[in-house]
Order: sequence, then structure tokens, then C-alpha cells
Amino acid sequence: MFSDDGDGLPLMGGCLCNEVSFRVRGPLRPVVACHCQQCRRMSGHFTAATAASKDGVEIEGEVRWYQSSEGARRGFCPECGSTLFWDGGGDMLSIFAGSLDKPTGLTTAWHIHCADKGDYYEIGDGLKQYPGADDGPPKPE
Repeated sequence: MFSDDGDGLPLMGGCLCNEVSFRVRGPLRPVVACHCQQCRRMSGHFTAATAASKDGVEIEGEVRWYQSSEGARRGFCPECGSTLFWDGGGDMLSIFAGSLDKPTGLTTAWHIHCADKGDYYEIGDGLKQYPGADDGPPKPE
């Protein structure tokens, strides 16, 4: 279920203005596309995120956190507004895939919250689609 960079080197990433940068060591979850209303409003479309152990993520620069729901917060650059992270309070930190430097070696695995997707597009990539998040594949320990 998890992949990593293969050679033990950290993956790097950051925001548009370079005020926030981060490195990720350790395995990454495949990319999951989220179509929930919050992700659509935050990004202007659906989002795509991987995840890593919080212990494996080192952040440089100021990240501003927005408490988007009772159980989750979103991290972004306070200068340029780039969305970088989603934190659901567990041991894993979701990292928006577009904020990672290439090559990542990652692939998109499935879609969640498809029942909430926008009415202006179709999901046509052949990947598994789940109506919500809790009815999706098992979550990593």
C-alpha cells in the first residue's frame, strides 16, 4: 500500500513563493483524490494528497493552520496561500501531492467523497471511487 522514493533520500516540497519548504523521509501512501466540498472550496477543484508519518516530515518556515472541521486542520503558506497539508489528528500527515518536487514515484490509487464531487466534471480514470471516506479502503495503522 505504501511506496517511497526507493533510495532512502527524502522527498522535498514547498509552497509557490518558497517561504515554506519541507522534506519527507519514510514511506508515503499512494495519492488519494478527494472530492469533498471542503477540498473543492479550498482548492477550486478536487485535491490529490499522499500521506506520511508526522515523525518523517520536517518543515521549514511558517505554516498557518486553519481548523476546517472539528477533527481536522489544513496547513498553508501565510504568504502565498499554497495549500500544503491536511492533519486529521492521527500519526499521519496528508501532503498535497502538487506541493512535492518531482520525481515523486507516486501514483493515484483511488477517489474519496465522490458523492460530493462537483457537477461540472466526471471521474473517468478507471480508479476505484468511494462515496465517502469511511467506506473506502482500510486506513494504515
